[in-house]
Amino acid sequence: MGGKLVAGIQSMMGGEVTAITEEVIKARNEAMSRAMEQAESLGANAVIGMDFETSEVFEMVVLISATGTAVIAEPEQRAPPPP
Repeated sequence: MGGKLVAGIQSMMGGEVTAITEEVIKARNEAMSRAMEQAESLGANAVIGMDFETSEVFEMVVLISATGTAVIAEPEQRAPPPP
């Protein structure tokens, strides 16, 4: 609730609302970590095509989800140079 008050004051003065920006960044990083942990539990070692979606619930809660494709990434096998 206090964060909303500070954000309201900052938004009236213009510019970035740092209180909200910091929380969104933390939530995005947590969503990304959870997606990577879930990929690892499936045997993958990477997530490609990561996409983030935000939605607001009850005007006070912002949900952030991260989705992507879990893959097993391997180094590229290069062909030997021609003789």
